Amino acid sequence: MITSARRAEARKVCDAERATGATVGFVPTMGALHDGHRSLIRRARTQTAFVVVSIFVNPAQFGPHEDLDAYPRTMEADLTACDTEGVDLVFHPDAAEMYPDPSRTSVHVSGLTETMEGAQRPGHFDGVTLVCAKLFSVVGPCRAYFGRKDAQQLRVIRQLVDDLDLPVEIVGCETVRDADGLALSSRNAYLSPGERARALALPRALRALADGADLADARAILGGVDVDYLEIVNPDTLEPTDRRPALACAAIRVGGTRLIDNVSLP
Repeated sequence: MITSARRAEARKVCDAERATGATVGFVPTMGALHDGHRSLIRRARTQTAFVVVSIFVNPAQFGPHEDLDAYPRTMEADLTACDTEGVDLVFHPDAAEMYPDPSRTSVHVSGLTETMEGAQRPGHFDGVTLVCAKLFSVVGPCRAYFGRKDAQQLRVIRQLVDDLDLPVEIVGCETVRDADGLALSSRNAYLSPGERARALALPRALRALADGADLADARAILGGVDVDYLEIVNPDTLEPTDRRPALACAAIRVGGTRLIDNVSLP
């Protein structure tokens, strides 16, 4: 397994693999890898010849009062996991490598970033799209794998790729859950046992919506946690809708931990 913290070096490795005819699979992460990330890597491993994982806690997508400093960083364990899963290249730059100079360029996707996560975390998606554009530039033409748990992010990145005609195929992969139904997230590590028990209201409320409950019923299930939003939206426009198919999306806070999840409504 190759590891690199330099953009130019990682780009050279990816270019050399494509020159041999290999397809490149790319899994962008912020580290603290769990079984959800492993599922993305395994999907890439089965569909592409050369698998790249990036590990970068992107400061541009964190707000001034969010958990950038506290976000879990487990590089040694992450490298071991990547090696075990057969990753070919791990690109792990620091902030100075990714943002060597004050950026004069922003990447903004309008119409999809003003609601839900965008409303709760102003500027978040501009940070996501900027770093994805930079990572796609480093890795080059590839098939990139993202989890569906971050449904709004996935939709925004698809639009970014379409609008900029980037040579990247975006592959959305199903959410991986623990046995109790909670979607896997690096932030789950913040939860105490009691907080985790309360957080289970999130998958229960979404499952109720999938089974035909209305929003009032789902909000009642979430009564023991702080709710940032609970919405049913069109999966293409992300606008509120009462038509199907749709997405039920929610974000809650349990103690100091913020969790998001979604479910498709057939």
